[in-house]
Amino acid sequence: MGMTMAEKIIACAAGVESTKAGDIETVTLDRLMSNDGTTHLTIDMYNKLKHPHIADISKLVWIVDHNIPADSPKTAASHKKMRDFAREHGITYYEGDGVCHQLMMENHVRPGELIFGADSHTCAYGALGAFGTGVGCTDYLYAMVTGTSWLLVPETIRFNLHGELKNGATARDLILTIIGRISANGANYKAMEFAGEGLHTLNMADRIAVCNLCVEAGAKTALMEVDDIAMDYLKEHGREPKAVFKSDEDAVFSQVFDIDLSEIVPIVAKPHFVDNVVPATECLGVHIDEAFLGSCNNGRIEDLRLGAEVIKGKKVAPTVRFLVVPASRAVYNQAMKEGLLDIFIDAGAMIMNPNCSVCWGACQGVIGEGETLISTGTRNFKGRSGHKNSFVYLASAATVTASAIAGEITTADRI
Repeated sequence: MGMTMAEKIIACAAGVESTKAGDIETVTLDRLMSNDGTTHLTIDMYNKLKHPHIADISKLVWIVDHNIPADSPKTAASHKKMRDFAREHGITYYEGDGVCHQLMMENHVRPGELIFGADSHTCAYGALGAFGTGVGCTDYLYAMVTGTSWLLVPETIRFNLHGELKNGATARDLILTIIGRISANGANYKAMEFAGEGLHTLNMADRIAVCNLCVEAGAKTALMEVDDIAMDYLKEHGREPKAVFKSDEDAVFSQVFDIDLSEIVPIVAKPHFVDNVVPATECLGVHIDEAFLGSCNNGRIEDLRLGAEVIKGKKVAPTVRFLVVPASRAVYNQAMKEGLLDIFIDAGAMIMNPNCSVCWGACQGVIGEGETLISTGTRNFKGRSGHKNSFVYLASAATVTASAIAGEITTADRI
């Protein structure tokens, strides 16, 4: 019996010839990422160990991205704890360089790796054929100290992509459509694998956006077949793959979906659940108070280019705050070189430093009681981006930007 991509990566990490869904394997981790959302808790637990030890410093990557710059003395203390520990132990450390998953994709992730991240959207790494999964502080600490962990091998749902995106739709509209179709629990503890000729029409920004949101369907991880586009991205960033895996023809999938990309349309996820999706045209006219273009899902240069194309020569509605937040310093610099930031500034948008911003909802741009945000962030749960009685709609960079101009939810073709 053949194996899926997920099974092959886990088998490699476990040092076994084969494994199958439902098996439990002890694995050696290739990389461990943690951010300022929880690292201070990990440090506190580490300091209570009888024999504190880090198995392999070279595998650790710590990133301050959720509340940067610090928004309170409590946050500043948390950052200092993280900063001092990283310096003391020689841990690879980023502060102010961007959102954790973007930095990992730019600088660290390789095909075939098994990566734990102390953040749920670690599944983004599947865009490069790596098994990335989010873990809590206790699992992270164990892996940090021992270099190992255990995994229940997940079943895999296969998504065969056909054709190409049209109708002003983006990869974000694609993954929101899929989540709406299978539901927020539709992939619980499963791997979501993407393949087919349609995959080759998606650039790396598209692929990261798709894999990044798979956790919103409950997925343990997301994986995409590694092709020339992925290998070119890897080469441009100076890295070689650990291994390139592809599901066998006789691999067993729990479900198989065929997705015609040409049928995807601009989508909006309405409050307060990511799977509460409808065509954007069903939300036309909904008043907004704030718009957000950024996050680990849609803050890459391609997203900023799309937003700038929509807003060039136009103005943000006087009733709207429009936050534009590049996902990394590299994206910020590229946007500056291309004049994209000038376009946004001239239109009345606010350019922020690379960070999680209002997607995290604990620092920049939080919304007040009764206010409505349209966002390229990852979640729209009640209170996610501010007051518990506020409303978050999720949409693509194009739809968010168009809505910022109109002062209400609309699509780019109507601006």
